[in-house]
Amino acid sequence: MDAKESNGFLRVKQSDGEKGDLMSKLKGKGSLSSKDLMLRADKIDLKSLDIQLEKKLNKVWCKQLDTEHPKEEWEIDLSKMELKHLVAHGTYGSVYRGTYDNQDVAVKLLDWGEDGMATAADSASLRAAFQQEIVVWQKLDHPNVTKFVGASMGTSNLKIPVKNSSQDAYRSHPSRACCVVVEYIPGGTLKQFLIRNRRKKIAFKDVIHLSLGLARGLSYLHSRKIVHRDVKTENMLLDFERTVKIADFGVARVEAQNPRDMTGATGTYGYMAPEVLDGQPYDHKCDVYSYGICLWEIYCCAMPYADLSFSEVSSAVVARNLRPQIPRCCPNSLASVMKMCWDASPEKRPEMDVVVRMIEAIDTSKGGGMISDDQAPRCFCFGWARGP
Repeated sequence: MDAKESNGFLRVKQSDGEKGDLMSKLKGKGSLSSKDLMLRADKIDLKSLDIQLEKKLNKVWCKQLDTEHPKEEWEIDLSKMELKHLVAHGTYGSVYRGTYDNQDVAVKLLDWGEDGMATAADSASLRAAFQQEIVVWQKLDHPNVTKFVGASMGTSNLKIPVKNSSQDAYRSHPSRACCVVVEYIPGGTLKQFLIRNRRKKIAFKDVIHLSLGLARGLSYLHSRKIVHRDVKTENMLLDFERTVKIADFGVARVEAQNPRDMTGATGTYGYMAPEVLDGQPYDHKCDVYSYGICLWEIYCCAMPYADLSFSEVSSAVVARNLRPQIPRCCPNSLASVMKMCWDASPEKRPEMDVVVRMIEAIDTSKGGGMISDDQAPRCFCFGWARGP
C-alpha cells in the first residue's frame, strides 16, 4: 500500500480487495474512486490503529511462543501470583518477595528490557540462560537447597510494584520476560549474617553448623552431576533456624562428561578456583575450592582478600598460590579442611561427601571459634582490620 500526503489529505493506493477493510478501520469522510481513496489526514484515528496493531503483534508473539515452546510441567499460573516488594537487584535480574497460591515465595525476574528493544541474539541468550536454570533447579529436593516452585516463559499480565511508590502503583511486565519462583527464605544471605557478626564473631559450634549445611548441599548437587560454579556466601540463604540453603542457579549446569567441555571464567573473583581463573578445563572440584574459601569466611567473619583488587587476586591465586591467611586460633581440624579444599590441584581436593564426614567429626565441645577484639585474651591472628 502506497501513501502520499498533499494539502492536508492522504491519498492511499490500494487494491479493490482492501477497500472494505480499510473503510471499516479508518474514520473520516472522503470520496472513493475505483483506484484511490481520498481522506482527511487529520481525521484518521491513529491511536486506535496503534492499539489494534499492538494487539495483533501480541497475538502473533504469543502464538509463536506456544508453537516454539509448548507448556511445560513447571510453568505456573501467574493469576495466582502477587508481588509485594523488591528484595534485590543484580546484573541479570531482580528478586521480589511475593505469594503464589498462598505460599511465601521469592520471584526472580530476568531483565529482557522493553518489548521490541532486545535483539534476537539477546533474547536467545537470555532464554537459554533461563531454561538452563530451570533444568538444573526443578527436580532438586534437599534440606540445604532452596525449593523450586515454578517458572514462566513470558507474559504481560504480571504486575510489578513500582519502587518508592504507593502500594497500588505497578508497572507492566514485558511480554518477553520470564521469571523463576522459589520458596522464600526469611533469614537473608549467609554473607549478611557474617557481616553483622564481623566484630563479635560467632561461636565455633555455629561455624560447624553453617559449614556442614553448605557441605551437605554441595554434596547433594554433585551427586546429581550438577556443578554450581558460583559458590559464595552471598548465594547462600538462611532460615530462622540458620539452616543454609543453596540458591541462585543462574550459572549452574549439568556437569560435562569431558572436563574440556567446561571452560570459561564463570563465578566470582575471590572464590574462583585457579583452573577457572586461568581458563582451563574444570569439573565439580571448582565448587570444592570455593567451599574452602567460604569455610574460611564463615570462621573469620571477614571478606577474603579485602585489601586486593580483583585483578590482583586473579593473578596471585594462579601465579603465586595465594590463599586467605588462616588465623592461629583456628583449630587444626578445621584448618586442614580449608587447605585440602583450596589445593591448587583439583585432583587433590576431596569430594564433598568426604568433606561432610570431616566436618561432622570435628569436636566443638571445647570451643575454638574466632576470638573477637573485645575478648581476652585478644587474638593477634591478623595484622589488619578484619571486617569486610
